[in-house]
Amino acid sequence: MSVSEKNYVVEEDQPEISVEDHRLLRKVDRRLLPVFTLLYLLSFLDRSNIGNAKLDGMTTDLGVSAASYNTALAIYFVGYIVFEIPANIILKKCNPQVWLPSLTLAWGIVSIGQGLVKNQAGLFGIRFLLGATEAGLFPGVIYVFSVYYLRRERSWRVAIFFGGSALAGAFGGIFAYCIGLMNGVGGKRGWQWYVRVLRHHLINTTSKRIFILEGLLTAVISLIAYFIVPTWSHKAKFLSETEKTRLLDRLRADSDAGTDQTFKWSSVGDAFRDHLVWAYAFLFHGFSFVLYSLSLFLPTIIAGLGFETWQAQLMTVPPNVLASFSIWTTVYFSSKYNARAPFIIGAAIVSIIGYILLITCTKPGLQYFGVHLAAAGVYTGNSLLLSWPGENVSGQAKRAVAVALQISVGDIGAIAGCLIYRPTLASHLYRTPNLIAIGYLLFAIVMTAYLWVMMSMENKRRDRLLSKGESKDETEEERIRLGDRSVRYRYRI
Repeated sequence: MSVSEKNYVVEEDQPEISVEDHRLLRKVDRRLLPVFTLLYLLSFLDRSNIGNAKLDGMTTDLGVSAASYNTALAIYFVGYIVFEIPANIILKKCNPQVWLPSLTLAWGIVSIGQGLVKNQAGLFGIRFLLGATEAGLFPGVIYVFSVYYLRRERSWRVAIFFGGSALAGAFGGIFAYCIGLMNGVGGKRGWQWYVRVLRHHLINTTSKRIFILEGLLTAVISLIAYFIVPTWSHKAKFLSETEKTRLLDRLRADSDAGTDQTFKWSSVGDAFRDHLVWAYAFLFHGFSFVLYSLSLFLPTIIAGLGFETWQAQLMTVPPNVLASFSIWTTVYFSSKYNARAPFIIGAAIVSIIGYILLITCTKPGLQYFGVHLAAAGVYTGNSLLLSWPGENVSGQAKRAVAVALQISVGDIGAIAGCLIYRPTLASHLYRTPNLIAIGYLLFAIVMTAYLWVMMSMENKRRDRLLSKGESKDETEEERIRLGDRSVRYRYRI
Protein backbone atom coordinates (compact mmCIF):
# COMPACT_ATOMS: atom_id res chain seq x y z
CA MET A 1 0.00 0.00 0.00
CA SER A 2 1.51 3.30 -1.01
CA VAL A 3 0.95 6.65 0.62
CA SER A 4 1.49 10.13 -0.67
CA GLU A 5 4.26 12.32 0.65
CA LYS A 6 1.87 14.70 2.37
CA ASN A 7 0.71 11.86 4.63
CA TYR A 8 4.10 11.56 6.37
CA VAL A 9 4.47 12.66 9.99
CA VAL A 10 7.45 12.73 12.32
CA GLU A 11 7.64 10.10 15.09
CA GLU A 12 10.03 10.00 17.98
CA ASP A 13 12.00 6.92 16.91
CA GLN A 14 12.18 7.26 13.14
CA PRO A 15 12.54 10.20 10.75
CA GLU A 16 9.39 9.68 8.66
CA ILE A 17 6.39 7.43 8.98
CA SER A 18 3.06 7.38 7.16
CA VAL A 19 -0.13 8.24 8.99
CA GLU A 20 -1.40 4.70 8.46
CA ASP A 21 1.78 3.18 9.87
CA HIS A 22 1.71 5.59 12.80
CA ARG A 23 -1.82 4.48 13.62
CA LEU A 24 -0.85 0.83 13.24
CA LEU A 25 2.15 1.21 15.55
CA ARG A 26 0.05 2.85 18.23
CA LYS A 27 -2.39 -0.05 18.09
CA VAL A 28 0.42 -2.59 18.44
CA ASP A 29 1.96 -0.54 21.27
CA ARG A 30 -1.31 -0.48 23.18
CA ARG A 31 -1.58 -4.25 22.94
CA LEU A 32 2.03 -5.21 23.73
CA LEU A 33 3.65 -2.61 25.96
CA PRO A 34 1.30 -2.34 28.97
CA VAL A 35 0.94 -6.07 29.58
CA PHE A 36 4.59 -6.94 28.98
CA THR A 37 5.84 -4.06 31.14
CA LEU A 38 3.51 -5.09 33.96
CA LEU A 39 4.64 -8.71 33.78
CA TYR A 40 8.30 -7.69 33.89
CA LEU A 41 7.70 -5.27 36.74
CA LEU A 42 6.18 -8.13 38.76
CA SER A 43 9.04 -10.41 37.74
CA PHE A 44 11.71 -7.94 38.82
CA LEU A 45 9.93 -7.27 42.09
CA ASP A 46 9.80 -10.97 42.89
CA ARG A 47 13.51 -11.46 42.28
CA SER A 48 14.77 -8.29 44.00
CA ASN A 49 12.40 -7.80 46.93
CA ILE A 50 14.61 -10.12 48.96
CA GLY A 51 17.00 -7.17 49.37
CA ASN A 52 14.32 -5.14 51.11
CA ALA A 53 13.07 -8.16 53.09
CA LYS A 54 16.60 -8.66 54.42
CA LEU A 55 16.51 -5.27 56.11
CA ASP A 56 13.24 -6.25 57.78
CA GLY A 57 14.83 -9.25 59.48
CA MET A 58 14.26 -12.13 57.07
CA THR A 59 17.74 -13.64 57.47
CA THR A 60 17.52 -13.54 61.27
CA ASP A 61 14.09 -15.17 61.32
CA LEU A 62 15.17 -17.99 59.00
CA GLY A 63 18.55 -18.51 60.63
CA VAL A 64 20.34 -17.64 57.38
CA SER A 65 23.91 -16.45 57.75
CA ALA A 66 25.16 -13.44 55.83
CA ALA A 67 27.22 -15.66 53.49
CA SER A 68 24.26 -17.99 52.91
CA TYR A 69 22.12 -15.00 52.02
CA ASN A 70 24.52 -14.23 49.17
CA THR A 71 24.32 -17.86 48.11
CA ALA A 72 20.52 -17.62 48.02
CA LEU A 73 20.82 -14.62 45.69
CA ALA A 74 23.17 -16.49 43.38
CA ILE A 75 21.05 -19.64 43.27
CA TYR A 76 18.24 -17.67 41.65
CA PHE A 77 20.45 -16.91 38.67
CA VAL A 78 21.59 -20.52 38.37
CA GLY A 79 18.00 -21.53 37.68
CA TYR A 80 17.61 -18.54 35.38
CA ILE A 81 20.66 -19.43 33.29
CA VAL A 82 19.88 -23.13 33.03
CA PHE A 83 16.37 -22.62 31.66
CA GLU A 84 16.76 -19.45 29.59
CA ILE A 85 17.78 -20.85 26.20
CA PRO A 86 15.42 -23.87 26.43
CA ALA A 87 12.59 -21.48 27.28
CA ASN A 88 13.13 -19.44 24.12
CA ILE A 89 13.43 -22.56 21.98
CA ILE A 90 10.08 -23.69 23.37
CA LEU A 91 8.66 -20.23 22.64
CA LYS A 92 9.75 -20.46 19.00
CA LYS A 93 8.01 -23.83 18.70
CA CYS A 94 5.01 -22.74 20.74
CA ASN A 95 2.68 -19.74 21.00
CA PRO A 96 3.63 -16.65 23.06
CA GLN A 97 -0.03 -16.14 23.96
CA VAL A 98 0.11 -19.44 25.86
CA TRP A 99 3.77 -19.71 26.85
CA LEU A 100 4.41 -16.31 28.43
CA PRO A 101 1.28 -16.22 30.63
CA SER A 102 1.98 -19.83 31.65
CA LEU A 103 5.45 -18.79 32.84
CA THR A 104 3.87 -15.95 34.80
CA LEU A 105 1.41 -18.31 36.44
CA ALA A 106 4.25 -20.70 37.29
CA TRP A 107 6.44 -18.11 39.01
CA GLY A 108 3.36 -16.66 40.74
CA ILE A 109 2.79 -20.06 42.31
CA VAL A 110 6.47 -20.53 43.13
CA SER A 111 6.70 -17.08 44.72
CA ILE A 112 4.24 -18.21 47.36
CA GLY A 113 7.15 -19.96 48.97
CA GLN A 114 9.02 -16.73 49.63
CA GLY A 115 6.57 -15.99 52.42
CA LEU A 116 6.21 -19.58 53.61
CA VAL A 117 9.80 -20.81 53.90
CA LYS A 118 10.90 -21.77 57.39
CA ASN A 119 14.60 -22.42 56.96
CA GLN A 120 17.68 -21.92 54.80
CA ALA A 121 17.12 -25.03 52.67
CA GLY A 122 13.64 -23.84 51.80
CA LEU A 123 14.96 -20.42 50.82
CA PHE A 124 17.60 -21.96 48.55
CA GLY A 125 15.07 -24.22 46.84
CA ILE A 126 12.48 -21.53 46.26
CA ARG A 127 15.04 -19.12 44.83
CA PHE A 128 16.19 -21.73 42.29
CA LEU A 129 12.62 -22.45 41.22
CA LEU A 130 11.85 -18.75 40.97
CA GLY A 131 14.79 -18.25 38.63
CA ALA A 132 13.79 -21.25 36.52
CA THR A 133 10.20 -20.09 36.08
CA GLU A 134 11.07 -16.44 35.39
CA ALA A 135 13.84 -17.30 32.91
CA GLY A 136 11.74 -17.25 29.76
CA LEU A 137 9.91 -13.95 30.19
CA PHE A 138 12.53 -11.34 29.31
CA PRO A 139 14.12 -13.05 26.27
CA GLY A 140 10.67 -14.15 25.17
CA VAL A 141 9.29 -10.62 25.16
CA ILE A 142 12.37 -9.27 23.35
CA TYR A 143 11.83 -11.91 20.68
CA VAL A 144 8.11 -11.11 20.35
CA PHE A 145 9.04 -7.44 19.87
CA SER A 146 11.29 -8.50 17.00
CA VAL A 147 8.33 -9.94 15.04
CA TYR A 148 6.12 -6.87 15.48
CA TYR A 149 8.46 -3.89 15.08
CA LEU A 150 11.01 -2.73 12.54
CA ARG A 151 14.60 -2.87 13.72
CA ARG A 152 14.78 0.89 14.25
CA GLU A 153 11.57 0.81 16.29
CA ARG A 154 12.55 -1.84 18.82
CA SER A 155 14.97 -0.04 21.13
CA TRP A 156 12.37 2.50 22.29
CA ARG A 157 9.89 -0.28 23.07
CA VAL A 158 12.50 -2.34 24.89
CA ALA A 159 13.36 0.76 26.93
CA ILE A 160 9.76 1.21 28.04
CA PHE A 161 9.59 -2.48 28.88
CA PHE A 162 12.92 -2.53 30.74
CA GLY A 163 11.94 0.65 32.58
CA GLY A 164 9.66 -1.59 34.58
CA SER A 165 12.72 -2.94 36.40
CA ALA A 166 13.72 0.51 37.63
CA LEU A 167 10.14 1.29 38.62
CA ALA A 168 10.06 -2.03 40.47
CA GLY A 169 12.97 -0.83 42.57
CA ALA A 170 11.14 2.41 43.34
CA PHE A 171 7.89 0.67 44.25
CA GLY A 172 9.80 -1.94 46.22
CA GLY A 173 11.37 0.66 48.49
CA ILE A 174 8.05 2.35 49.23
CA PHE A 175 6.20 -0.88 49.85
CA ALA A 176 9.01 -2.35 51.95
CA TYR A 177 8.80 0.71 54.20
CA CYS A 178 5.02 0.50 54.51
CA ILE A 179 4.94 -3.21 55.08
CA GLY A 180 7.78 -2.98 57.59
CA LEU A 181 5.30 -1.02 59.70
CA MET A 182 3.10 -4.13 59.73
CA ASN A 183 5.62 -6.05 61.82
CA GLY A 184 3.69 -8.24 64.27
CA VAL A 185 0.33 -7.91 62.51
CA GLY A 186 -1.36 -11.28 62.23
CA GLY A 187 1.55 -12.87 64.05
CA LYS A 188 3.86 -12.34 61.07
CA ARG A 189 7.09 -10.47 60.61
CA GLY A 190 7.19 -7.50 58.27
CA TRP A 191 9.22 -9.31 55.58
CA GLN A 192 6.62 -12.11 55.42
CA TRP A 193 3.93 -9.55 54.75
CA TYR A 194 6.24 -7.95 52.19
CA VAL A 195 6.38 -10.88 49.82
CA ARG A 196 2.62 -11.41 50.02
CA VAL A 197 1.25 -7.90 50.06
CA LEU A 198 3.71 -6.17 47.72
CA ARG A 199 1.94 -7.24 44.57
CA HIS A 200 -1.46 -6.27 45.90
CA HIS A 201 -0.41 -2.65 46.27
CA LEU A 202 0.45 -2.44 42.58
CA ILE A 203 -3.26 -2.83 41.84
CA ASN A 204 -4.93 -1.21 44.83
CA THR A 205 -2.77 1.18 46.79
CA THR A 206 -5.71 2.40 48.90
CA SER A 207 -6.28 -0.98 50.51
CA LYS A 208 -4.36 -1.60 53.74
CA ARG A 209 -3.35 -4.84 55.35
CA ILE A 210 -5.28 -7.00 52.88
CA PHE A 211 -4.18 -10.58 53.27
CA ILE A 212 -3.07 -11.89 49.88
CA LEU A 213 -2.67 -15.65 49.99
CA GLU A 214 -0.23 -17.44 47.76
CA GLY A 215 0.70 -14.56 45.52
CA LEU A 216 -2.87 -14.13 44.31
CA LEU A 217 -2.28 -11.05 42.21
CA THR A 218 0.46 -12.56 40.05
CA ALA A 219 -1.74 -15.56 39.40
CA VAL A 220 -4.75 -13.39 38.55
CA ILE A 221 -2.71 -11.22 36.18
CA SER A 222 -1.34 -14.32 34.48
CA LEU A 223 -4.89 -15.54 33.81
CA ILE A 224 -5.84 -12.16 32.37
CA ALA A 225 -2.65 -12.18 30.30
CA TYR A 226 -3.85 -15.27 28.41
CA PHE A 227 -6.42 -12.98 26.76
CA ILE A 228 -4.09 -9.98 26.21
CA VAL A 229 -0.64 -11.30 25.27
CA PRO A 230 -0.61 -11.58 21.46
CA THR A 231 0.36 -14.52 19.32
CA TRP A 232 2.80 -14.27 16.38
CA SER A 233 2.40 -11.26 14.11
CA HIS A 234 1.21 -13.29 11.11
CA LYS A 235 -1.66 -14.64 13.26
CA ALA A 236 -2.42 -11.49 15.27
CA LYS A 237 -6.16 -11.46 15.99
CA PHE A 238 -6.24 -7.92 17.38
CA LEU A 239 -5.38 -6.57 13.91
CA SER A 240 -7.72 -6.44 10.93
CA GLU A 241 -6.65 -8.29 7.79
CA THR A 242 -5.67 -4.97 6.19
CA GLU A 243 -3.61 -3.97 9.23
CA LYS A 244 -1.97 -7.38 9.41
CA THR A 245 -1.01 -7.26 5.74
CA ARG A 246 0.48 -3.80 6.16
CA LEU A 247 2.38 -4.86 9.27
CA LEU A 248 3.87 -7.91 7.54
CA ASP A 249 4.77 -5.89 4.44
CA ARG A 250 6.68 -3.39 6.61
CA LEU A 251 8.49 -6.20 8.41
CA ARG A 252 9.44 -8.05 5.21
CA ALA A 253 10.95 -4.89 3.76
CA ASP A 254 13.05 -4.44 6.91
CA SER A 255 14.12 -7.94 7.95
CA ASP A 256 12.90 -11.53 8.25
CA ALA A 257 10.32 -10.63 10.91
CA GLY A 258 7.41 -10.66 8.47
CA THR A 259 8.04 -14.24 7.37
CA ASP A 260 6.79 -17.45 8.96
CA GLN A 261 9.99 -19.44 9.46
CA THR A 262 10.09 -22.98 10.80
CA PHE A 263 12.48 -23.87 13.59
CA LYS A 264 15.79 -25.42 12.47
CA TRP A 265 18.49 -26.74 14.79
CA SER A 266 21.10 -25.47 12.32
CA SER A 267 20.05 -21.94 13.27
CA VAL A 268 21.00 -22.71 16.86
CA GLY A 269 24.48 -23.61 15.64
CA ASP A 270 24.61 -20.40 13.58
CA ALA A 271 24.02 -18.39 16.73
CA PHE A 272 26.72 -20.17 18.72
CA ARG A 273 29.26 -19.74 15.89
CA ASP A 274 28.67 -15.99 15.43
CA HIS A 275 31.33 -13.94 17.24
CA LEU A 276 28.99 -10.93 17.37
CA VAL A 277 26.39 -12.98 19.26
CA TRP A 278 29.02 -13.80 21.87
CA ALA A 279 30.08 -10.15 22.02
CA TYR A 280 26.49 -9.11 22.80
CA ALA A 281 26.47 -11.75 25.55
CA PHE A 282 29.75 -10.61 27.11
CA LEU A 283 28.61 -6.99 26.89
CA PHE A 284 25.58 -7.81 29.03
CA HIS A 285 27.83 -9.87 31.32
CA GLY A 286 29.71 -6.68 32.16
CA PHE A 287 26.59 -4.66 32.83
CA SER A 288 24.68 -7.48 34.55
CA PHE A 289 27.22 -7.75 37.37
CA VAL A 290 26.54 -4.12 38.23
CA LEU A 291 22.79 -4.14 37.55
CA TYR A 292 21.91 -6.97 39.90
CA SER A 293 24.47 -6.28 42.62
CA LEU A 294 23.22 -2.69 42.74
CA SER A 295 19.51 -3.59 42.74
CA LEU A 296 19.96 -6.30 45.39
CA PHE A 297 22.37 -4.49 47.69
CA LEU A 298 21.18 -0.89 47.24
CA PRO A 299 19.11 -0.89 50.46
CA THR A 300 22.10 -2.23 52.41
CA ILE A 301 24.51 0.27 50.84
CA ILE A 302 22.20 3.20 51.64
CA ALA A 303 21.72 1.94 55.19
CA GLY A 304 25.52 1.93 55.43
CA LEU A 305 25.54 5.67 54.80
CA GLY A 306 24.19 6.07 58.35
CA PHE A 307 20.45 5.95 57.79
CA GLU A 308 17.90 3.94 59.73
CA THR A 309 16.29 0.94 58.06
CA TRP A 310 13.04 2.78 57.34
CA GLN A 311 14.94 5.71 55.85
CA ALA A 312 17.07 3.40 53.70
CA GLN A 313 13.94 1.73 52.30
CA LEU A 314 12.52 5.08 51.22
CA MET A 315 15.83 6.41 49.94
CA THR A 316 16.07 3.61 47.37
CA VAL A 317 13.19 5.31 45.54
CA PRO A 318 14.87 8.44 44.05
CA PRO A 319 17.79 6.57 42.36
CA ASN A 320 15.35 4.16 40.71
CA VAL A 321 13.03 6.95 39.56
CA LEU A 322 16.01 8.81 38.08
CA ALA A 323 17.06 5.59 36.34
CA SER A 324 13.62 5.30 34.72
CA PHE A 325 13.73 8.83 33.34
CA SER A 326 17.33 8.32 32.23
CA ILE A 327 16.34 5.20 30.31
CA TRP A 328 13.51 6.84 28.43
CA THR A 329 15.39 10.09 27.70
CA THR A 330 18.58 8.42 26.50
CA VAL A 331 16.82 5.85 24.33
CA TYR A 332 14.78 8.62 22.73
CA PHE A 333 17.98 10.32 21.54
CA SER A 334 19.58 7.00 20.67
CA SER A 335 16.65 6.23 18.37
CA LYS A 336 16.55 9.74 16.99
CA TYR A 337 20.23 9.65 15.97
CA ASN A 338 20.17 5.91 15.13
CA ALA A 339 23.11 5.17 17.43
CA ARG A 340 23.56 2.56 20.14
CA ALA A 341 27.28 2.12 20.86
CA PRO A 342 28.18 5.70 21.89
CA PHE A 343 25.21 5.92 24.24
CA ILE A 344 26.05 2.57 25.86
CA ILE A 345 29.63 3.73 26.42
CA GLY A 346 28.35 7.03 27.80
CA ALA A 347 26.02 5.23 30.21
CA ALA A 348 28.90 3.07 31.47
CA ILE A 349 31.03 6.17 32.08
CA VAL A 350 28.23 7.84 34.07
CA SER A 351 27.91 4.73 36.22
CA ILE A 352 31.69 4.58 36.75
CA ILE A 353 31.66 8.21 37.95
CA GLY A 354 28.91 7.28 40.40
CA TYR A 355 30.95 4.41 41.81
CA ILE A 356 34.03 6.62 42.11
CA LEU A 357 32.01 9.10 44.19
CA LEU A 358 30.69 6.27 46.35
CA ILE A 359 34.21 4.93 46.93
CA THR A 360 36.26 8.12 47.34
CA CYS A 361 33.91 10.58 49.03
CA THR A 362 33.39 10.71 52.78
CA LYS A 363 30.26 12.87 52.85
CA PRO A 364 27.04 10.83 52.77
CA GLY A 365 25.38 13.41 50.52
CA LEU A 366 27.98 13.01 47.78
CA GLN A 367 27.97 9.25 48.18
CA TYR A 368 24.20 9.19 47.84
CA PHE A 369 24.54 11.32 44.68
CA GLY A 370 27.01 8.73 43.42
CA VAL A 371 24.37 6.04 43.96
CA HIS A 372 22.03 8.05 41.69
CA LEU A 373 24.63 8.23 38.91
CA ALA A 374 25.50 4.55 39.25
CA ALA A 375 21.84 3.53 38.99
CA ALA A 376 21.07 5.87 36.09
CA GLY A 377 24.09 4.71 34.10
CA VAL A 378 23.73 0.97 34.58
CA TYR A 379 19.97 0.83 33.98
CA THR A 380 20.28 3.01 30.88
CA GLY A 381 23.13 0.98 29.42
CA ASN A 382 21.21 -2.23 29.96
CA SER A 383 18.09 -0.90 28.25
CA LEU A 384 20.13 -0.11 25.14
CA LEU A 385 22.27 -3.24 24.93
CA LEU A 386 19.39 -5.66 25.51
CA SER A 387 17.66 -4.52 22.31
CA TRP A 388 20.85 -4.66 20.21
CA PRO A 389 20.89 -8.35 19.19
CA GLY A 390 17.15 -8.19 18.52
CA GLU A 391 17.88 -5.44 16.00
CA ASN A 392 20.93 -7.01 14.36
CA VAL A 393 20.60 -10.80 14.42
CA SER A 394 18.56 -12.05 11.47
CA GLY A 395 17.06 -15.47 11.09
CA GLN A 396 14.21 -15.98 13.53
CA ALA A 397 15.48 -19.08 15.33
CA LYS A 398 19.03 -17.68 15.39
CA ARG A 399 17.71 -14.44 16.89
CA ALA A 400 15.69 -16.31 19.54
CA VAL A 401 18.83 -18.20 20.62
CA ALA A 402 21.02 -15.08 20.44
CA VAL A 403 18.69 -13.10 22.71
CA ALA A 404 18.53 -15.95 25.23
CA LEU A 405 22.29 -16.55 25.07
CA GLN A 406 22.96 -12.89 25.73
CA ILE A 407 20.94 -12.98 28.93
CA SER A 408 22.27 -16.39 30.01
CA VAL A 409 25.92 -15.37 29.74
CA GLY A 410 25.05 -11.97 31.18
CA ASP A 411 23.47 -13.49 34.25
CA ILE A 412 26.69 -15.31 35.06
CA GLY A 413 27.85 -11.79 35.86
CA ALA A 414 24.88 -11.49 38.19
CA ILE A 415 25.98 -14.65 40.02
CA ALA A 416 29.46 -13.19 40.38
CA GLY A 417 27.98 -9.98 41.77
CA CYS A 418 25.92 -11.83 44.36
CA LEU A 419 28.96 -13.76 45.56
CA ILE A 420 31.47 -10.90 45.49
CA TYR A 421 29.25 -8.53 47.49
CA ARG A 422 29.76 -10.78 50.50
CA PRO A 423 29.90 -9.80 54.18
CA THR A 424 33.68 -10.11 54.47
CA LEU A 425 34.01 -7.36 51.83
CA ALA A 426 31.27 -5.10 53.22
CA SER A 427 33.61 -2.59 54.85
CA HIS A 428 33.65 0.98 53.56
CA LEU A 429 30.31 0.49 51.75
CA TYR A 430 31.61 -2.55 49.83
CA ARG A 431 34.63 -0.66 48.52
CA THR A 432 36.38 -3.70 47.02
CA PRO A 433 33.23 -5.04 45.26
CA ASN A 434 32.54 -1.53 43.97
CA LEU A 435 36.02 -1.39 42.48
CA ILE A 436 35.35 -4.73 40.81
CA ALA A 437 32.07 -3.27 39.48
CA ILE A 438 34.08 -0.49 37.83
CA GLY A 439 36.26 -3.16 36.23
CA TYR A 440 33.18 -4.90 34.85
CA LEU A 441 31.94 -1.61 33.39
CA LEU A 442 35.31 -1.02 31.73
CA PHE A 443 35.06 -4.53 30.27
CA ALA A 444 31.59 -3.62 28.94
CA ILE A 445 33.05 -0.52 27.27
CA VAL A 446 35.66 -2.70 25.56
CA MET A 447 32.98 -5.10 24.28
CA THR A 448 30.87 -2.19 23.03
CA ALA A 449 33.86 -0.79 21.15
CA TYR A 450 34.51 -4.25 19.67
CA LEU A 451 30.95 -4.49 18.36
CA TRP A 452 31.07 -0.92 17.08
CA VAL A 453 34.30 -1.50 15.13
CA MET A 454 33.48 -4.97 13.80
CA MET A 455 29.98 -4.08 12.59
CA SER A 456 31.19 -0.82 11.03
CA MET A 457 33.92 -2.68 9.15
CA GLU A 458 31.48 -5.34 7.97
CA ASN A 459 28.97 -2.73 6.76
CA LYS A 460 31.71 -0.99 4.76
CA ARG A 461 32.90 -4.32 3.32
CA ARG A 462 29.38 -5.11 2.13
CA ASP A 463 29.05 -1.63 0.65
CA ARG A 464 32.15 -2.31 -1.43
CA LEU A 465 30.80 -5.67 -2.57
CA LEU A 466 27.48 -4.14 -3.55
CA SER A 467 29.24 -1.43 -5.54
CA LYS A 468 30.90 -4.24 -7.52
CA GLY A 469 27.55 -5.92 -8.15
CA GLU A 470 28.32 -8.94 -5.98
CA SER A 471 24.71 -9.60 -4.91
CA LYS A 472 22.75 -8.53 -7.96
CA ASP A 473 21.43 -12.08 -8.44
CA GLU A 474 20.46 -12.62 -4.77
CA THR A 475 16.81 -13.66 -4.60
CA GLU A 476 14.38 -12.86 -1.83
CA GLU A 477 14.48 -16.47 -0.70
CA GLU A 478 18.28 -16.39 -0.51
CA ARG A 479 18.21 -13.11 1.42
CA ILE A 480 15.94 -14.64 4.05
CA ARG A 481 17.99 -17.83 4.22
CA LEU A 482 21.24 -15.93 4.68
CA GLY A 483 19.75 -13.55 7.26
CA ASP A 484 22.38 -11.23 8.71
CA ARG A 485 25.01 -12.86 6.45
CA SER A 486 23.39 -11.38 3.34
CA VAL A 487 25.49 -8.77 1.56
CA ARG A 488 22.44 -6.52 1.54
CA TYR A 489 22.02 -6.71 5.30
CA ARG A 490 23.27 -3.76 7.38
CA TYR A 491 24.00 -3.76 11.08
CA ARG A 492 22.57 -1.01 13.23
CA ILE A 493 25.39 0.49 15.27
